Amino acid sequence: MKSYTGSSCLEDAFEAGFEAAKKAKARDAKLAIVYASCDYDLKKVIKGVQEVLSCPIIGNTSFTGVIMPEGYVGGDKPFVGIMVLGGANLEVGVGYATRKSHRTARAAGAAAARKAIVDETIPNAVYMVASPTEEEFFMKGIYDEIGRVPVFGGSCADNTIEGKWSLYADKNITAEGVAVAFIYTTANFANVFTGAYRETADRGVITKIAGNRTLVEIDGVPAVKQYAKWRKTKIKHLKEGKILAETITSPLGVKDPLGDLVAIRHPMFANADLSMNIGSNLAVGTSVIRMEATVDELINSVGENIKKLNKKLGEEPAFYHLVHCGGRRAGIAQRIEEVYAQVKAATNGVPFIMEFTFGEYGWEDDGRNTTGGLMLSFTAFAK
Repeated sequence: MKSYTGSSCLEDAFEAGFEAAKKAKARDAKLAIVYASCDYDLKKVIKGVQEVLSCPIIGNTSFTGVIMPEGYVGGDKPFVGIMVLGGANLEVGVGYATRKSHRTARAAGAAAARKAIVDETIPNAVYMVASPTEEEFFMKGIYDEIGRVPVFGGSCADNTIEGKWSLYADKNITAEGVAVAFIYTTANFANVFTGAYRETADRGVITKIAGNRTLVEIDGVPAVKQYAKWRKTKIKHLKEGKILAETITSPLGVKDPLGDLVAIRHPMFANADLSMNIGSNLAVGTSVIRMEATVDELINSVGENIKKLNKKLGEEPAFYHLVHCGGRRAGIAQRIEEVYAQVKAATNGVPFIMEFTFGEYGWEDDGRNTTGGLMLSFTAFAK
């Protein structure tokens, strides 16, 4: 496999897409992964990319920017970052479905998968992007069509958590839906999916939820009250949206049955009844653990986990696709250049792209795909 990257911060959306694509142009292009600012007219960005590249396009809006070989791109400027994949040992199929056009998110995921499949053959890996609402069900729909093929990727995001996010496949753009790229290759690949947080002794059983993503009670105690007790803080410090920032360095986690993975559950909003909205699905009877990491540890985990990924791949990579949670990026704040330094050093000249998402998707050694928040999903493909 081969990879090429390009970026732009030009003010005009068409010109930004055109410039980034021109930098990443390759004769053997099979797929363009495009991340862009929610401040752009995305139709114009895609049109600019298509002026240069004739391959399928997939991607989404990324929180505040992207990290590329040339540095952190974005910040106070709109941005486009592109990774083009190619090579003789690569074939790609792309599918897309909106949520409102289907009875359920699971049905939408299945519809996207049916569009992406090539010659009725199961792919080796699936890149998925979805709206940050029902990712688990979109993923189940994909399973319905192809089984548990390894999935990596992340959700679309905006800069202010106001629902201004979008995902797209070619000219199709939506705020609520799913897009997939089915990857057919003989190249080896690997994924490291982690929150890189430490477990604490604070843990309890989820005894009540509302819907799929509202944590009502832990051990029969209102969730915010229990969390405040664990943190030895006052409930008023966690009120409403304050809990979002307060939990970046101390979120909740749920451990998989084999103990290989702790999927992070990020509290997003504290409700008046002291329940908390969570960015991923929950289940009654599951043990929830309070996790911890300092900002220094969040930054250093980037380089550490790329090194783990290199070891897991075990051969020379062709490219890195790096999904970094937008919440972690917000907690890192002005120290984002330190993250770039970590990536640059650990990737050792190999092309890469890092997006910032509101939900992350990955898998562990037993093939179990899952979703989380405040996580890293780092993927590498060999040449």
